[in-house]
Amino acid sequence: MQIIKAKNYEEMSRLACSLLVEHVQQTESPVIGLATGSTPEGLYKCLVKEFREGRVSFRAVSTFNLDEYAGLSMEDANSYQWYMTDKLFAHVDVPARQIHLPDGMSQDFEQECLNYERQIQEAGNIDIQVLGLGLNGHIGFNEPGTSFLSRTHVVDLDESTREANARFFPSIDEVPTQAISMGIASIMESKKILLLVSGKEKAEALYQAMNSPVSEEFPATILQLHPEVTVIADELALSKVLESYGEDAIAHELQVK
Repeated sequence: MQIIKAKNYEEMSRLACSLLVEHVQQTESPVIGLATGSTPEGLYKCLVKEFREGRVSFRAVSTFNLDEYAGLSMEDANSYQWYMTDKLFAHVDVPARQIHLPDGMSQDFEQECLNYERQIQEAGNIDIQVLGLGLNGHIGFNEPGTSFLSRTHVVDLDESTREANARFFPSIDEVPTQAISMGIASIMESKKILLLVSGKEKAEALYQAMNSPVSEEFPATILQLHPEVTVIADELALSKVLESYGEDAIAHELQVK
């Protein structure tokens, strides 16, 4: 696990953008896994800037999003389809046929999950999966207790997750109670994982993800077992890790840059 310390959110976003742009430029048919929420917004803003200034094209890229709310159509401003279109897809040249998100309005969620899993595998699995980190350790919408063997599935959202996402909705009552999420086994089959963490409120979660015993009760601990994880975190998010290990120890053991 490589840890890259950023000064702040903006630098975290720029560093993540640089890694993704380099991969896209050097790969014939890149497959990128994307995340939503507030954490990757800066990354997407940087990617749009790189495209507009002519430094990268996304025409060969295929994308797979981690998740989508159940019961929200793509026209709903709170859906992740809407989010991705607004933050990224409407501003770059990824062909529509190469953009993949679960269908939150499917009439058969079980079949939708199977179809999504098949599409990922047919693409050759994901080259780089972008992840955020939930306060309770969730990755994607894989809440505590989710099996490490899980594939794309329907999840019941933890109340803490709904509360964290309520800021995007008129009220918490309107936050969906379920979502379709890429499973933990699916995420772990990604060739590389890019975990982005920002803010003091995530410091405890990041510390646990890196140091707690691997357990389904804190899903992000599974990342300790992936062969190629890069964590880009700002100083606030790394504060507890730095308190525990010190700058020099982390640099030696965890390859902090």
